[in-house]
Amino acid sequence: MNYSKWVILILLVVGLVACSTATGELEVTDVWGRNSPAAADNGAFYMTITNESGQDDKLVAVSADVCDVVELHEMYMKENDVMGMRPVEGGAIVIPDGETVELKVGGLHVMCLGKTESFELGNEYPLTLTFENAGDMAVTAAILQAPPVAQ
Repeated sequence: MNYSKWVILILLVVGLVACSTATGELEVTDVWGRNSPAAADNGAFYMTITNESGQDDKLVAVSADVCDVVELHEMYMKENDVMGMRPVEGGAIVIPDGETVELKVGGLHVMCLGKTESFELGNEYPLTLTFENAGDMAVTAAILQAPPVAQ
C-alpha cells in the first residue's frame, strides 16, 4: 500500500473513533405506536432513548398532529394488583447520562389523548420530542401490532 493510501486509512480510522466517542449525542430509536381503531379515543407511542451527551437530560414534552393532547405517562401498580396509569411525576422523563430509557407497553409511554385519526397498521406519524437540554428532535412513529424487533 503506498503512502497516500495509508494516510487516507489513518484519517478514516481517526474519524470513526472520533464519531464513536463524541459527546452531545441523544439517540431515539424504535419509535412506534400500537394500532387502534378510530373508535378508540386514545393511543400511545413508545421508543428507546439513549443518552451519551455527557449530561443528564429530560424529555419534557411531545407534540403530534394526530393528538389533541399529548402527555408523558407511566403505568403503576394500584391496590389489589390492579394496574393504573398516570402522568409522570414532574411532567418529565429523566434520561440520565450514559443510560438508555425504554418507553414501553406497561411502563413509561407517550399518551395520545383525543386521537384525530385511526392508528392503522403501516401508517407513520411525525412526533416532535422536546428535551430540556437537547431541544427539539423530530422522529417518526410507525404504527405496529407489537414492538419492533431489536437489531
